[in-house]
Amino acid sequence: MHVKKGDTVKIIAGKERVLGPAEVLKVIPSQNRVIVEGRNLVKKHLKGNQLTGTESRIEEVEAPIHASNVMLWSKKIEAPVRTQSRFVGEGGDLFTTKGEALKSFKVTPNRIRKVRYAKKSDEIFE
Repeated sequence: MHVKKGDTVKIIAGKERVLGPAEVLKVIPSQNRVIVEGRNLVKKHLKGNQLTGTESRIEEVEAPIHASNVMLWSKKIEAPVRTQSRFVGEGGDLFTTKGEALKSFKVTPNRIRKVRYAKKSDEIFE
């Protein structure tokens, strides 16, 4: 998925698109959906229970939004951006393939770090 928990995103489709950026609370990769803080609110009717002493109530909770309807928000340019996957080589250089990144190391590492890179803002998202 192109977004992770804690990312700031902008909703680009649906009735919530006129609102500003918000934080991702939860990611559901199996359904390709995300839950965004304060967006796509639905009313949930909860039934009370006399034994536990709770009363019936109506709560507003965030419903999942399809991941294709959100874009990552760049704080650098204050706009939504598209991201690409890049591999980090020695010295922090970015490479498009894992093989190119491996060639940049003097000693072969156990693992090569992969980051999300926004070409428009020249920004790296961890």
